[in-house]
Amino acid sequence: MKIPLLTGAYQARSVIASAQRCTNLFAEKNPQDEEFPTTYYPTPGTRLLSQSTHNRWRGLYVTTTNKLYGLVEQSFVRVNEDFSLTVLGTIASNLGPVYMLDNGNTLVLVDGTTAGYQMDLDTEAVSSITDPAFYGSNRIDLVDGYFVFNRPGTQQFYISLINQVAFDPLDFASKSGSPDKLVAAIATRRNVFLFGEQTTEIWTNTGGTDFTFSRLSGAFIQFGCVAVSSLAQADGSIYWLSRSPQGECMVLRTMNYDRERISTFAIENEFQTYERVDDAISYIQQMSGHIWYVITFPTANKTWVFDAATSEWHERAYLNEDGSESRHRANCFACWNGRHIVGDYENGNLYELSLDVYNDNGNEIRRVRGFPHLADEGVRIMYKEFKAAMQVGYGVYGTPPELRLRWSDTKGASWSGYISTTLGERGDFLKDCRFLRLGMSRSRVFELSWASDSPTALNGAYIQFQRAAS
Repeated sequence: MKIPLLTGAYQARSVIASAQRCTNLFAEKNPQDEEFPTTYYPTPGTRLLSQSTHNRWRGLYVTTTNKLYGLVEQSFVRVNEDFSLTVLGTIASNLGPVYMLDNGNTLVLVDGTTAGYQMDLDTEAVSSITDPAFYGSNRIDLVDGYFVFNRPGTQQFYISLINQVAFDPLDFASKSGSPDKLVAAIATRRNVFLFGEQTTEIWTNTGGTDFTFSRLSGAFIQFGCVAVSSLAQADGSIYWLSRSPQGECMVLRTMNYDRERISTFAIENEFQTYERVDDAISYIQQMSGHIWYVITFPTANKTWVFDAATSEWHERAYLNEDGSESRHRANCFACWNGRHIVGDYENGNLYELSLDVYNDNGNEIRRVRGFPHLADEGVRIMYKEFKAAMQVGYGVYGTPPELRLRWSDTKGASWSGYISTTLGERGDFLKDCRFLRLGMSRSRVFELSWASDSPTALNGAYIQFQRAAS
């Protein structure tokens, strides 16, 4: 029997439905005439670019002049070509992510408080925004030369003067379709989406004399946002972790002036077990044809990724010294000069994400892939052989990577110990990754795992079995 892998991570509310983990692996669809419909590849590893004595990165941003700036702890820095850091200024707050944007002349930074900061792109002079009509913001966007801000703790949003970091105290409006407070304003395709705590409405620039933005009649979404830093935009769509009067934890994506659900029952059930979801942070990364929406839950210590190319989810995890798993190291992201750069969430390290790196700054990455339930009308099955359909023979000379297999005969409720083989010596491209004499079961779930500092890929498995004598 050939066992393909057709879905991503899907551990259902009840393990009898599905117990498939997909950790540090992402899927690509194969051409229709190939033996397996999908192949699972290793997620990007991290290569160290620089270190600093700071505690954590809170934001990265590439300006329209193609310079990289960031906030590490309370220090606003320029990241130089050699990835050393030049401190340009400091901000008052010391917690949470920040958001940066520029209009070609001035960069503006907001951090969710009533404070704000600006930097002249020519002189790199950093200063606080002292205009009395500036009220702070959770995030910032730019439409037709106007900076767009939300006023924290209210229904109001306000704008700058065109192409300036200056403000008219009368240039504000209120989210009015529902009384819930405004969480953030985010723009796409020159429309401004006003995300409230439970609902969302859409405004556009109509050039009005009193206030240049007006609400689009009939454009209203019955979902708000539970975590402001879960908002991210790519390819004209906005992604976010939602909340409505009926509940929360759906992940949604805008479709024109409406929304579509991209989370699954399994993912939503996972999120709802977390102590907190309002601290979720996200970024979007485009790599090798994939658009990944990466959402991390700091309190839950988990990172999940939606792949827009396949509409499937996978988990990204860091392997700790004691063998436990924690969230991915990335706390913020920027693509600069073709390099995918992330800042660490608990130290001053900057890394490059790369599909050609198979470790996390020298630390092993554990790849895990569960298989669907195997059963035959409740009859006992004798499993003679399990053979993984994998790319092999690319390990370091003399140290072939280990491939481990375990299984559950309780439909995913409990697991066997591991048995192992190898992914072959370097150059052994015909290595069979097979496991023999695997016992009997009425229902079984197999799971493969490995950690290899070399290219690997998984198509699925071949299983030889027969019905046991009654």
